[in-house]
Amino acid sequence: MLRAGAALRPRLASARCLSSREECHERLATKQKGHVKPLKTKQKGVDILHDPLWNKGMAMDYPERDRLNLRGLVPPRVKTLEEQAARVMAQLRGDFADDDDGRLRKNKFLQELHNRNETLYHRVLADNIAELAPLVYTPTVGAVCENFGAQFRRARGMYFSVQDRGLFSSMVWNWPHDDVHIIVVTDGSRILGLGDLGAHGMGIPIGKLALYCAAGGIAPHRVMPVMLDVGTNNAALLEDDDYLGVQKPRLEGDEYFAMVDEFMSAVFERWPDTVVQFEDFESSKAQPILDKYRHTRRCFNDDIQGTGCVTLAGVLAAGRQAGLRLSEMSFLCAGAGSAGLGVCLQLVDGMVADGLSREEAMKRFVICTSVGAIGRADGAHGDPNAARGLSAEREIWVNDAVSDGASLEDAVREFRPTCLLGLAAQP
Repeated sequence: MLRAGAALRPRLASARCLSSREECHERLATKQKGHVKPLKTKQKGVDILHDPLWNKGMAMDYPERDRLNLRGLVPPRVKTLEEQAARVMAQLRGDFADDDDGRLRKNKFLQELHNRNETLYHRVLADNIAELAPLVYTPTVGAVCENFGAQFRRARGMYFSVQDRGLFSSMVWNWPHDDVHIIVVTDGSRILGLGDLGAHGMGIPIGKLALYCAAGGIAPHRVMPVMLDVGTNNAALLEDDDYLGVQKPRLEGDEYFAMVDEFMSAVFERWPDTVVQFEDFESSKAQPILDKYRHTRRCFNDDIQGTGCVTLAGVLAAGRQAGLRLSEMSFLCAGAGSAGLGVCLQLVDGMVADGLSREEAMKRFVICTSVGAIGRADGAHGDPNAARGLSAEREIWVNDAVSDGASLEDAVREFRPTCLLGLAAQP
């Protein structure tokens, strides 16, 4: 894996932002192996300055300014990326309050930087990832999505909507880059713990990919955030003048899955070697989509597989410390969304690998929804899950060891699990 700083190199006109031609030549002469060939552009002058992918602000040295027709279009002083990054961090740390509103304003400040100078944005993020990750992604990104329409300034990524059906295979060619390594796509149906935010869930793919570039070393021109806009069932958004998506109820059933299929066919037709990451799809859609494509396309679901494998690793490590095999453990999961059920399925797979049958493994789990445990319908707690009907994804988790609707406390007392998993959207 490339280190974080490598994400910046392909887009620099020289090997690094340096103040003299001699330094450039010296660095190039001493770096014989592992040199990343710089990108080439036909853009010149103000077009460079107006394109955030190419603009480096005052970090352009004089040889670059001459090659790109920038002499006289920026102030004469050359300021390195490090110097510019220090100024950005000084503003972030000094100009904003350390509260929810202040963090949202910090995110907006970083968005504006992202929209004018991606090189500097990713340098700042890479050098201060622990401090800035909570501003770029969770928890701040939830408020960003809620305010997405009101704060919208510049389009980023691609939007495939119900109004574009039948045109996806041509739309993908509107994207300016041929070498897309990873696509993060959401349909906005289950954004964090906020539910259906429709097209305003686009903040999630944008934030996630910013972290991939800064911390994972992926070049910014090789990522693409995507919103699959199938409509929204959020009544407030359907009436909101600031809502940017399709103001119609969500597609369901065969129409929904046909639109997903058209999207997958289109992106892999143009970028056959890309990876598609499904992000924040509601549980009734997430697992069927993953099951359909996981063996034929390069794709994964972050909520189901990403969170699941990290949790499995943690449980295995804890089990070694406690002297317990995975097959000897039992689990109570507070949360029945795609992340909660996905984690439990990963743990079931681990138990099967450790010698249990799948049926035996699943009986070692109790799942608690927002109205209580999924268990036997004995009337003790009003059977709320059974009364409202269980989806296929939840029905397989019915456990007769607890009463349906039992509180988390009662379920722990009845089931006595080895491990408690907290994966609920709400505390």
